[in-house]
Amino acid sequence: MQKINPFHLAFPVDDLDKARHFYGTVLGCAEGRSSPQWIDFDFFGHQIVTHLVSEKVIQHHNPVDSHQVPVPHFGVVLDWDVFHTFAERLKAAGVAFVIAPYIRFQGQVGEQATMFFLDPAGNALEFKAFQDIGQLFAK
Repeated sequence: MQKINPFHLAFPVDDLDKARHFYGTVLGCAEGRSSPQWIDFDFFGHQIVTHLVSEKVIQHHNPVDSHQVPVPHFGVVLDWDVFHTFAERLKAAGVAFVIAPYIRFQGQVGEQATMFFLDPAGNALEFKAFQDIGQLFAK
């Protein structure tokens, strides 16, 4: 398997102070460089940049495993134990889930733990984990 390199993602937020609190304090992402218009964060080893814009994010949904998955969304695949610890941290912080943590495709190819929630600007995030990481791209 090829080594996966960190990705870079830039996305809109409508309030940098709320973004700084949510990504830095609630999610625990270290802050990198910033300006009055953007903030870099270390998002589980990947670089994300929150850019200040005036519009709200428009959400759509697609059905997946009896849930309405928000589109667009972004996130990362975590280790199984890290996912569950992180989910408990989010619950304790009062994060409102779009799709609460559960096991998707239970007993099927691609079985995974997953959860979805929104940042303060309405950007959808998905975190997932596999007991068998070989199921990540399984058909």
